[in-house]
Amino acid sequence: MKHSVYLGLGSNVGDRIEFLAVAIRGIADFETTVVDAVSNVYQTEPVGNVQQNDFLNLAVSVHTDLSYQAFHQKMKWLENEIGRTESERWGPREIDIDLLMFDALIINTDVIRIPHGELIERKFVLQPLSEIAPNKVHPVVRKTIEELNNETTDSHGVTYSELHTSQLFALINDSITNPTV
Repeated sequence: MKHSVYLGLGSNVGDRIEFLAVAIRGIADFETTVVDAVSNVYQTEPVGNVQQNDFLNLAVSVHTDLSYQAFHQKMKWLENEIGRTESERWGPREIDIDLLMFDALIINTDVIRIPHGELIERKFVLQPLSEIAPNKVHPVVRKTIEELNNETTDSHGVTYSELHTSQLFALINDSITNPTV
């Protein structure tokens, strides 16, 4: 597996744990792709001014032979298969799969931005990502994920959820090679 990929997953509609588990199992089923690690689950306050439920968020480490374009296309297909419905920016989501980093690529097109444009500003992404990739260096700002997590000024609540973490790992343990729990 030649490419190292980091993803952020979130859900705040319906059976959030089931949506997250289906997404992780779906990613593990992409050809030439292995899910290496999954972070703990965090309950997080939503960003923006939309009234909605709290999110459950986590980070995933993947290795794949797919190109970033093919991987991104499969992610979007998987979101649709799970039942994601488009809503307003920062609105409720059955599932949200964000491509955070793909190797050390820096891509900025109308379709995709790598690393993810809001990665360094979001505690709900940095906290779980720092569990599975603390020493990964952000290719633009040249700081580790752990440094970024420690320096963030994002004040949205991000709380570790032992219950949701144990529920998730009971559903996905056979899909990953190196669970963190």
